[in-house]
Amino acid sequence: MLPGPTNVPDRVMRAMMKPMISHRGPEFHALYESLTDRLKQVFQTKGDVFVLTSSGTGGAECAVSNVINPGDRVIVPVFGTFSGRLKEKILRRGGEAIEIPVKEGEAPTAEQVEEALNKKRDVKAIALVYNETSTGVTVRDLPKIGGISRKRDILLIVDAVSILGGDYLPVDEWGVDICVTGSQKCLSCPPGLAMISVSERAWKIIEETSRPYYFDLTLFREFSERRETPATPAVPLFYALEEALKMVLEEGLEERFRRHATCAKAFYRAGEALGLTSLAKEEHRSNTVIALNVPAGVDNAEVIRIMRESYGVVIEGGIGKLKKSIFRIGCMGMISEAETSVTVGALESALIDAGYSVKMGTGMEKVWQVFRSQ
Repeated sequence: MLPGPTNVPDRVMRAMMKPMISHRGPEFHALYESLTDRLKQVFQTKGDVFVLTSSGTGGAECAVSNVINPGDRVIVPVFGTFSGRLKEKILRRGGEAIEIPVKEGEAPTAEQVEEALNKKRDVKAIALVYNETSTGVTVRDLPKIGGISRKRDILLIVDAVSILGGDYLPVDEWGVDICVTGSQKCLSCPPGLAMISVSERAWKIIEETSRPYYFDLTLFREFSERRETPATPAVPLFYALEEALKMVLEEGLEERFRRHATCAKAFYRAGEALGLTSLAKEEHRSNTVIALNVPAGVDNAEVIRIMRESYGVVIEGGIGKLKKSIFRIGCMGMISEAETSVTVGALESALIDAGYSVKMGTGMEKVWQVFRSQ
């Protein structure tokens, strides 16, 4: 139950057992076309989509390095580890990162972005992490920020690695020019692939940018015309992604989002009953990464160890300065009443084993209440 990589369905694992094929042959061409069609439905875009043999971090670097030249100004809200890494990618490209500092546990707002744009001229792009995996915060103002970027004709780059496929993100409707996600999160696929969508407006900028070699999106566009990738792809993972996308669309996006939201609600309700409040405020807490504050006097590393060794459930602590102060639970992909109940039960038991005073069943009762109400 990590915030990635997540559990993978058996049928997705079995898909990787298919025979190896030439990535320049007709079988791969059919696979590529299938992936592209399904990805456009999941991203909810009519624009171009590509699959990169890369981690999500590589996908985010691809996005930045295809549109940012040295000296370009980019607005980037920083409210956790991964938004900080996005800023670092901009700096390493030689860009000028105009940081909007936001307290960890809080989300940047459209008003803050507007204010930053009013203070700086000639801004080329806004770069935003939609779901900050380190703090369990979702930027609910993303649709408004998309409106600002369109109004001002500024590029909008979105890192959606830990949320796309688990919560609402209609790429075209919200005006996202470049959107990145990873295979190992809400799509219930093994790690190793990043997916990226590109708008028509973004192509004009990309063509004028000094691009990298491996992540050159114009090469991906060129090779896509013959349904191929510029370099050798991870073929077994492409098969796995195809099967995972089939499962997403069989369920339907609306139902999938509703399932994630229900499970997240159960986690938050159970956490509150156990004295584990959410790090994020209710209005912007994530439905895919549950970040709960550790109660006073509790060693989160000990609780995590007991959960793993005694109850067979793996969750994670925080990152950086939040390492000891929060629990993080992945609520994405293969998540249902069963996984939610088992995780809350293990957490509750491990807390008691670690000496925390709480009545057995307190958290579980809240889980049952949430699911009974659906």
